Amino acid sequence: MPADIPRDEPAETSALRKPTIALALGAGGAKGLAHIGVIEELDAQGFEIVAIAGSSMGALIGGIYAMGKLDVYRDWVCALAKFDVLRLLDWTFSGGGLIKGERIIETLRALIGDTQIEDLPLAFTAVATDLDREREVWLTRGCLFDAIRASIAIPTVFRPHTIDGRRLIDGALLNPVPVTPLIRETADYLLAVSVDGPAVTVAPPPPPGQPGADGSYRRRVSEFMSRLMPHGENHPPAAGTFDLLAQSMDLMQANLSRLRLSAYEPDLLIQLPRNMASAYEFYRARELIERGREQTRIALVNWPRSGTPQREG
Repeated sequence: MPADIPRDEPAETSALRKPTIALALGAGGAKGLAHIGVIEELDAQGFEIVAIAGSSMGALIGGIYAMGKLDVYRDWVCALAKFDVLRLLDWTFSGGGLIKGERIIETLRALIGDTQIEDLPLAFTAVATDLDREREVWLTRGCLFDAIRASIAIPTVFRPHTIDGRRLIDGALLNPVPVTPLIRETADYLLAVSVDGPAVTVAPPPPPGQPGADGSYRRRVSEFMSRLMPHGENHPPAAGTFDLLAQSMDLMQANLSRLRLSAYEPDLLIQLPRNMASAYEFYRARELIERGREQTRIALVNWPRSGTPQREG
């Protein structure tokens, strides 16, 4: 019997059924906008996503898709200018992070709405890290945007988010590309998307006419964030401290992703370079979404799906 025909389903029915996917979406800040292009291309090529697990930006994109509002979010984020991004940040000097995070979440709630995770039409898991118990947490019930807020709480950048007495931070600390919550899901294939792939030698240039092609925006944001970092009275922070922190986090996350994915290998890994954008370049949304779409097309063309065995839940 062919591998892609379930045992209890007639061949003619199977031919009409869309192949189903459990999809793991990785962390990566603005780079995670590529997940939008990935999802749209999978939909366009006739796959049905029946389960999603996401860490950090992957949780945000996956949760919004599960609500059926990905097009609303895509149009909104593609319209953001550089300083629109900065206006969404509610700076603070207490609570364990430079940004409270409430302004971003409330903006998204007003745009998207909110719901309980258990009421979503597909299985959804937001992965976070319990800071005090030092363990990975899978959020599969409760308020969707509470779960997303916990999953995106990048240490030192966003305040931890408390749910049921637990201080939760970024899920990428322990599971940057969360395949493991999906292993028991009933789907034909398990796909993972990582924006922690090998760095490209030369970063692609900004689109023609894109303001800030000289890097002045990135430099100003980095210098501003660096001034907010703790430092001694006689030792002011060097310009680029935030860039160095972000680059170090990217490197650490990329190595952890590689280790986790080698232990729990998906049927298909769609990988994008970790240096295609910085974590805060949300104004490059259109470009990053298209990068995700293009990489998905390439991955699907080179995927010997006929040889992939049928997964069983």
